[in-house]
Amino acid sequence: MRAALWLISLFALAAAAAWLAGNNQGTVTLFLTPYRIDLSLNLVLLVLGLVVLVVVLAQQALSALLSLPQQARRWRMQQKERAAHAALLESISQFMAGRFLRARKAAQMALEKEALLRDAGLELDHAVSLRTVAHIMVAESAHALQDRDLRQRHGQSALEAARSGPSAERQTLTEGAQLRAARWLLDDRDAAGSLELLHSLPPATARRMVAMRLQLKAARLAGQPAQALDTALLLAKHRAFTPATANSLVRSLILEWLSHTHDADGVQRLWLGLSAVQREMPDLAAEAALRLLAVGGSAVMARQWLQPVWGALQSLSSSWTPDQLARMVQALDAALADAQSSDARQWLARVEAAQLAQPQDARWQYLAGMLCLRHQLWGKAQGLLSQAVKGLQAPVLQRSAWCALAELAEQRQEPAAATAAWKQAALVA
Repeated sequence: MRAALWLISLFALAAAAAWLAGNNQGTVTLFLTPYRIDLSLNLVLLVLGLVVLVVVLAQQALSALLSLPQQARRWRMQQKERAAHAALLESISQFMAGRFLRARKAAQMALEKEALLRDAGLELDHAVSLRTVAHIMVAESAHALQDRDLRQRHGQSALEAARSGPSAERQTLTEGAQLRAARWLLDDRDAAGSLELLHSLPPATARRMVAMRLQLKAARLAGQPAQALDTALLLAKHRAFTPATANSLVRSLILEWLSHTHDADGVQRLWLGLSAVQREMPDLAAEAALRLLAVGGSAVMARQWLQPVWGALQSLSSSWTPDQLARMVQALDAALADAQSSDARQWLARVEAAQLAQPQDARWQYLAGMLCLRHQLWGKAQGLLSQAVKGLQAPVLQRSAWCALAELAEQRQEPAAATAAWKQAALVA
């Protein structure tokens, strides 16, 4: 529609011009003594238009001729700028392909070309970003090649370049360079240096997913399970892991924290700090109870910790692994070692009921046999433990059962049977 209107307007102007020219009777007279020259007004207007057109064209041609050196300079600068960008892109692509020497060389070339542009007086709008990223690529390549001195120099240069940029770019580039430096220190197994650098980040940056992942790895490497656990819980809250992975990670961190706790009060504080769901995890309850007993804690408290998982332990539909079941039985065995406690008879009845419900389960046979042994039910203990050693898979339970059988044989004054049982206990891997 717009093109049709323009076409109609053009024809209207052409028709009007033709009509004016055809009906214009004016003349222009030039007096050059002793001559007189009469010219048509249409001719004068046409000649005047042509003169103006020639003058304009001549002016544009002269301007283009005079601007040729400037355009040539601009073209050369543009080529250098494109070369710098091309070198940086080549560095990134070579680094992704694992060609670290070529990546480092290309990044250094990008820095050289950017420096030539700056020396020539041409400051790019994104010069700071280009320079910072090029320094980081050199440092990344040097890190992959185990050249720590070069990595340190270019990492520091990247930080300096980032801090010299405008406020819109300064924060992003600085934080990016610091996060990469923290990752390099972590790869160097310098957990303390990595944590120190991460703690120096602004709070908003430290709460980012990538920073928390680095902090988790650094805390685990530094042997700080408490801090690692707090970070892992935050990551799980932000859905950084799948539920199964998060549960496995939290469980392993709690177990690691338990292994670093060397007093009963510390184990108790750790246990009280766990959630209800975590306390019902069988391996956590078993490890906490065993650790508490190992550092001289109360057996009564250990039994209280094991009480919530007792029902799940008896369930035939339990999804526990054999190692978890064996560890739980070991924890119950250690927690029920005192036959004179007020609840000893109650626990004996519970274990016997569970053993009768699952008579073929070697773990229940072992636990019932050990409790009968402590309650001086020698014959019953002998029968249960003799059956248990045939089906036990966990070496620690199997060894303990053979030792108990050896003690029973010594009580019956059967040295041959006792010697054979001790030998079997020693042969357990």
